[in-house]
Amino acid sequence: MRSLHAVLLSLLLFGLSACSSFPNSDPLSVNVVGVEPLQGQGMEVRFAVKIRVQNPNGMNVNYNGVALDLDINGQPFASGVSDQTGSIGRFSDTVLSVPVSVSAFSVLRQTLGLVETPSLNNLPYVLRGKLGGGLFGTKRFVDSGKLSLPGPMTGSR
Repeated sequence: MRSLHAVLLSLLLFGLSACSSFPNSDPLSVNVVGVEPLQGQGMEVRFAVKIRVQNPNGMNVNYNGVALDLDINGQPFASGVSDQTGSIGRFSDTVLSVPVSVSAFSVLRQTLGLVETPSLNNLPYVLRGKLGGGLFGTKRFVDSGKLSLPGPMTGSR
């Protein structure tokens, strides 16, 4: 029984020391740099949200997948995922484009909310997301600010 406790204690100490050996890293800086309309299906509205991801660390950030949730005017508006993979070099940045879908209910809710200020310009937003990176490598981020939405895409491509 004592040897079992000794082994468990050793594993715990080893695990804690392994976590402390990870280098301190600053959070990624993420900014929305564009929103472009995409072709939707039926009552669905789709946009490509372009985000600039800056890596202020001395190590590359590898990612395998991107997920976004976009709130506008304090209400859930759109969400999207992409199976993109890549690497953001140390002390560098990249622009990622993630397709997001907006439900008809979200469009209706936002339309009713725009009765007071009928404009798609300077809407307050909060963007939450993550860059997938496995068990310990996932990087979460949040960005907020004001956003101008384009009108729906017309015609077909």
